[in-house]
Amino acid sequence: MIRRRIVFFGTVQGVGFRWRARHLSSLYGCTGWCRNEWDGSVTMEIQGAEAAVTRVLSALENGRYIEVTRMEKRELDLLEGERGFRTE
Repeated sequence: MIRRRIVFFGTVQGVGFRWRARHLSSLYGCTGWCRNEWDGSVTMEIQGAEAAVTRVLSALENGRYIEVTRMEKRELDLLEGERGFRTE
């Protein structure tokens, strides 16, 4: 299990990014959250099996209408007891 905080830059607001992130995270059994930021980026914390997190990120990068130009990633400590994936 891993937990990462990722900030996505590019065309990531107004294109269904957060909805897709929530759907993919649920599909692959990941938990966490994502939110739009004032500068046009999207911040996400995601937790799950490393392979599942990788699948979610790959699908987001290749999403229709979504254009990720850069990601800033940081490893975090696991958050025990978290359930589901939410958007803020």
